[in-house]
Amino acid sequence: MGWRYFNITLGAITFSMFVCRFFFFHLYESPKFLLSRGRQADAVATVYGIAHANNRTTWLSVEVLNEVGGYPENDREVKLSTSEIFKRNLSKFSTQRIGPLFSTKRLGFMTALIWLCWTTIGMGYPLFNAFLPQYLQNAGKDQPLTPTSVVYRNYAITSIIGVPGSIIAAYTVDIKYIGRKGTIASSTLVTGILLFVFTISSKPDFQLAMTSLEAFFQNIMYGVLYAYTPEVFPAPNRGTGTGIASCLNRIAGLCAPIVAVQAGGANPNAPVFASGSLIIVAFIAMCCFPIETRGKQSL
Repeated sequence: MGWRYFNITLGAITFSMFVCRFFFFHLYESPKFLLSRGRQADAVATVYGIAHANNRTTWLSVEVLNEVGGYPENDREVKLSTSEIFKRNLSKFSTQRIGPLFSTKRLGFMTALIWLCWTTIGMGYPLFNAFLPQYLQNAGKDQPLTPTSVVYRNYAITSIIGVPGSIIAAYTVDIKYIGRKGTIASSTLVTGILLFVFTISSKPDFQLAMTSLEAFFQNIMYGVLYAYTPEVFPAPNRGTGTGIASCLNRIAGLCAPIVAVQAGGANPNAPVFASGSLIIVAFIAMCCFPIETRGKQSL
């Protein structure tokens, strides 16, 4: 049917997901935003809704908020000029938000390690996964070119087998003596090893088995990384720490195609070796994490 129908199909699926998310799931507005607009009642309702969804109770009330932050009807509306609004928005980009992430030696070490993991994984992940169809099709000069249908069939199998990884990770992170650190470190180590093993043989069946196993453990790694990262940062600076980590991840990911093109020209397996090496570096950093958040309250 061609690429045009393929893109139309993907667009239709994405749009249907948007419709389901928008109309069938209720997304609560941030209490912080509601309070900034003087909508105390709505903020309290949001907190109660979140508590109910988690089978918890809360003592918060509109009266408590009014006593702490003042009554909104008594506050005069202040109109700011365009330049004042611009300056206020720029003030949010301040090193004062980053400083608390290094307020103690332990927290600073943790911040540096978690950012290192996001950076190395940010480049290592696309070095292999973004170019996986090409690896599956072109690997092995002594074998005929693999048909496109077989390549994408194998790609689909790999993606499907990776799904249970995230589900298993949801349980292992709360197991005693394993926790977040044990789950993410072990899955990262196995992922890195499988990337190197992938290059041993160019047989399609062998590569399919390796990519499927790699996808399984890789999903565990990424799933725990996404959940664990916000937990290690103090609540007031959690958005800053997580945002910088994500930014470093994306910047490193942008460099991955350059590395793949430059290294892949000399040796088709070079990008895979680079990917595996970066994942192993992330594993070493994870072994040094000083904070385990299993069974603990947020910082």
